[in-house]
Amino acid sequence: MSSSSQARAYEGSTFFSHGYRPFFLYAGIWGGLSMLVWILFLSTGNEIPTRMVGVDWHMHEMVFGYGSAVIAGFLLTAIPNWTGRLPIMGWPTALLSGLWVLGRVALFFSAYLPLYLAPVLDSAFLIVLCLVIGREIIAGKNWRNLKIVMIIGALAIINVFFHVEAHNSIAYEGYSIRLGVGMIILLISIVGGRVIPSFTRNWLKRQSDGPLPTPFNTFDKYLLIATGATLILWVAFPGHVITRGATSIVGISHLFRVWRWAGWRTFSEPMLAILHISYVFIPIGFLTIGLGDMLPGWQGETSIPHAFTAGAIGSLTLAMMSRVSLGHSGRPIKATWPVTTLYALILGAAVFRIWAEMDPSSVMLLHLSATLWIASFAGFVAIYIPILTRPKLQK
Repeated sequence: MSSSSQARAYEGSTFFSHGYRPFFLYAGIWGGLSMLVWILFLSTGNEIPTRMVGVDWHMHEMVFGYGSAVIAGFLLTAIPNWTGRLPIMGWPTALLSGLWVLGRVALFFSAYLPLYLAPVLDSAFLIVLCLVIGREIIAGKNWRNLKIVMIIGALAIINVFFHVEAHNSIAYEGYSIRLGVGMIILLISIVGGRVIPSFTRNWLKRQSDGPLPTPFNTFDKYLLIATGATLILWVAFPGHVITRGATSIVGISHLFRVWRWAGWRTFSEPMLAILHISYVFIPIGFLTIGLGDMLPGWQGETSIPHAFTAGAIGSLTLAMMSRVSLGHSGRPIKATWPVTTLYALILGAAVFRIWAEMDPSSVMLLHLSATLWIASFAGFVAIYIPILTRPKLQK
């Protein structure tokens, strides 16, 4: 029996039939809820019942908590297409997603738990995910995507490192958070550079004649190498003049890269346009690092640009979750007005957070950004619960 036939013969829970279903729903819930919790605790002056410093918990849950759920959902859905193997489904998906939830709960209440229990439970998820996707890629002999396994493995190690720094109350300005953000930006650069021009080309071919995205070529290959090397420079020497020069060059190169994808022709389809707009936050993030102290309100050489976090990671992951969920559930890949509203909300949240970065005294900008962020993820959950929990539509 073929893999597709086996998948159709699956009779278990619809919710655990594909990785994108639980992980995208959990990511949507946690993306909004964790931000709401953070704002509420900040505004009331109360302490989150975690062993971490509050800001460390916030950073960890946005990058390693929310981020790892989106990555898991995307990879567990994409890898069967890459390898031709049967998707991970049923109880393995339930256990894996349950481990992610357990990590979130344990870290939040870690002040009431034995010292090392919460870090161990949280760290276990990315380690197990790396083993699972590694097994699938190796079994499918999909050697070109082994680099993805290496990145997830590195992210798992970095997460452990974060817990060590958090234990010593130095994670906020430590190496691990920059490493974590850098790894996700590199992963987005690799995967986004594959899927964004591919989606765009397929759609544009059905439209009027005009420029098509430039296929992946030598420029992209060397840019990805330069991106990885520059991110390492940023982690190790965040304020060095060489780092600032390298990030400026890489930022301009990423602007050129995204321009080559003919994104200006996609504005009539928000589900495509959002991918191009979101990717632009990557070069903005690199240029922010490059300009550094020349920018008003810059918080120092160890600061992490919110163009990377709220911008590229936040908006592009929401865009991918909304698109992948429609396509794999048998629904038309087209943005309705409620989905387009989600995109406007998340882009607004990113823009106001970056603006607040330049004007740290403006509490209003921070609150506005947080409100739009929470609204975008609450909207995603409301719109996509029926899509993620009901059977795939048969065409």
